[in-house]
Amino acid sequence: DGLETFGSMIVLGLQASRFVVVDVVRGRFSWKEFLEQAWFMTRVALLPTILVAIPFGVIVSIQVGAIAQQIGAVSFTGAVNGIGVLRQGAPLVTSLLMAGAVGSAMCAALGSQTVREEVDAMRVMGLNPVQRLVAPRLVAAVLVGVLLCVVVAATAMVTGYALNVGRGVVSSGAYLGSFTSFAQPTDLLLAEGKAAIFGFLATIIACHKGLHTTGGPKGVA
Repeated sequence: DGLETFGSMIVLGLQASRFVVVDVVRGRFSWKEFLEQAWFMTRVALLPTILVAIPFGVIVSIQVGAIAQQIGAVSFTGAVNGIGVLRQGAPLVTSLLMAGAVGSAMCAALGSQTVREEVDAMRVMGLNPVQRLVAPRLVAAVLVGVLLCVVVAATAMVTGYALNVGRGVVSSGAYLGSFTSFAQPTDLLLAEGKAAIFGFLATIIACHKGLHTTGGPKGVA
């Protein structure tokens, strides 16, 4: 059963990706649905993302600052803190929010449509639910995931800067200088790539669960 579910998710992902490419090329992509879903996902995830990123930045900066002081490498606090958040922390927090907030809301919405037989009605009318429902959500989730990753990285790094510089652990110039010396544009590209993949996976899993909901309201829950 697990392999069957995994296989059906792969098929759903391939179908949704194909519909995205074909519909965009042919000018039939549902941009209205895409914009509505992107705005919905942003409203659902933006505030929780900021609220999670702030304590995340606090924890990372305190831990990194303590270790840097012990080994006498306080001047490299900015580099370690910033690059660590950018490369690993921001995509990780983004994935949690995309799966927990956006994914659950998306799954509940599609599950409600499924148990009310709206999805079956679409099939009767000759409309493909993957094309009409999943594809726009897929593009929206990837875009929102990429943008949320930037928000997480910026919030966490600003928090780390405020804590380390504000507490007098390191000067502002040394903090920013170490970060700019070691950080590369590829770090941001790597983080954005991870966020896009997490957004893609969260959407496919949530949509698959939503479209296969059974058991009425209990099944949606």
